[in-house]
Amino acid sequence: MRYRAIGFAAILVIASFILVFGQAAPAGQAPAGGQTDGQRGQRTFTTNGNGGLVDAPAQGQGGQRGGQRGQRGGPAVPAPPAPRGPDGRVVLNQPLGQPGLWIGGITNLSNPDGTPLKVPYQPWAQGVAQDRRQNQLEPHTRCKPSGGPRQFLTPYGVEFVELPDLKRILILDIGGPHTFRIIHMDGRPHPKDYPPDYYGHNVGRWEGDTLIVDSVGYNEKFWFDRGTFPHSEKLHMVEKFTRLDMNNMRYEVTVDDPMVYTAPWTGQFMVRYVPGDELFEYICQENNFASELMVGVMSSVDRTSPIVP
Repeated sequence: MRYRAIGFAAILVIASFILVFGQAAPAGQAPAGGQTDGQRGQRTFTTNGNGGLVDAPAQGQGGQRGGQRGQRGGPAVPAPPAPRGPDGRVVLNQPLGQPGLWIGGITNLSNPDGTPLKVPYQPWAQGVAQDRRQNQLEPHTRCKPSGGPRQFLTPYGVEFVELPDLKRILILDIGGPHTFRIIHMDGRPHPKDYPPDYYGHNVGRWEGDTLIVDSVGYNEKFWFDRGTFPHSEKLHMVEKFTRLDMNNMRYEVTVDDPMVYTAPWTGQFMVRYVPGDELFEYICQENNFASELMVGVMSSVDRTSPIVP
């Protein structure tokens, strides 16, 4: 009888534990504590400037993310309007005295509705793209700068610095080698003898609230995305940065490289503004085991983590 009572008490304890801690959230709702996993409940993740994941609303029509979530399950609060300068034009950098970073996170170029691109590869280039997807020997993980879209596809973010007096815009990159990119805003043409480098030669202009950047002069020592799209030194990119509101910017790029593709093509993704984050010291070369891990010198590598360079 005593053992039967003990067994009955144990069952009650286990049942209580399951009721308190084991209830799953209904579909479309966040689990207790506001935490979510991956795509559960139609939620997506972006990342903050310290390499951690940030819960973000799912993309809506045209790729734009929503505003901030309302309290206690209420409707989303629309994002504040984009900040503007004295001339009335949208500014890409953060408001004075309010730190923040732009983060593309873990994504890649797609169509405006989020569907995969159909890129017009030349046959040899499609083979290179497949090899990159299988082996993932990306130069960015070995501390090389990455021009074009890849500059924004890191967990650490970038900061825009507009310098009207110098007629330049700087894009400061935290991840990788902690480099910066210069966009010339004085109307100069591309030089005819520009030595190829990682960020190319960039000239920009404003069309309304959209910054348009035309760039050439790239070397072949980097990937301009996460590995799907090869390029040559003939690469010519036209990027469009459109700040839709305080928290969202649409990035669009047209790629023209006759050595690699049979025709120009265009893709886009959204970039999220994370207020409060600031640039921090990031020494990519310090304690970097990427080379040994990727070529198999070390015993193993775990690719399951969503936090990638």
